[in-house]
Amino acid sequence: MRILVADDHKLVRDGLRPFLRELDSEAEIIDAATLDEAVAAIDDGAPLPDLVLLDLMMPGMTGLDGLTRIKTLAPGIPVVIVSGYSSRDHVQAAVQAGAAGFIPKTVGGTAMVNALRLVLSGETYLPSSSFFETTESPPAVRPGAAPPPFDRLSRREGEILAQLIEGRTNKEIALALNLQEITIKVHLRNVYRKIGAANRAQAVRIALQSGWDIPPIAPPLPRPAG
Repeated sequence: MRILVADDHKLVRDGLRPFLRELDSEAEIIDAATLDEAVAAIDDGAPLPDLVLLDLMMPGMTGLDGLTRIKTLAPGIPVVIVSGYSSRDHVQAAVQAGAAGFIPKTVGGTAMVNALRLVLSGETYLPSSSFFETTESPPAVRPGAAPPPFDRLSRREGEILAQLIEGRTNKEIALALNLQEITIKVHLRNVYRKIGAANRAQAVRIALQSGWDIPPIAPPLPRPAG
């Protein structure tokens, strides 16, 4: 996998590297500090990147013209905006211009990796803040409570959904939680019904976009010897 990271702050580019390695430990990560450098990296005759992370405010960017320019050079390649400006208007304008996702720089590394996995699977990732008008506040949730509809999940269902967000298979979840694989399937059907998801990808997207406080992930149990 080739990933182009276009951001004028070296600290940001370097800070993203270990998280991008979680997508692919062998990923080739290409740096660009300006729009011209990003364009040159795409237009240099080398294989096109599989994913582009693009800062909205780096040198050479004028609004969303830079996004349009990159989409023209690399049609079909997902371009994700990574920006410190994530108002509803910014997000919607970027998606309308062809962005495959919009990740605020305030998110944690794990959330970013999960968002990028969604994008690479063909989904569009939007931050939960983009679903509310800029003049409104998100619906109030009492401290320590899960937002609807996640307040309907049992503790076990929440644990399994958290494992799903990490990209684990049913078999891996069963191993981590010391359950039968058929039990995981039953729990997942209940999760999908309660949160209004049709499949795994939708469940992950809904969870990431909701602001749900993902429970701690249990590590897989050791596999039996032999």
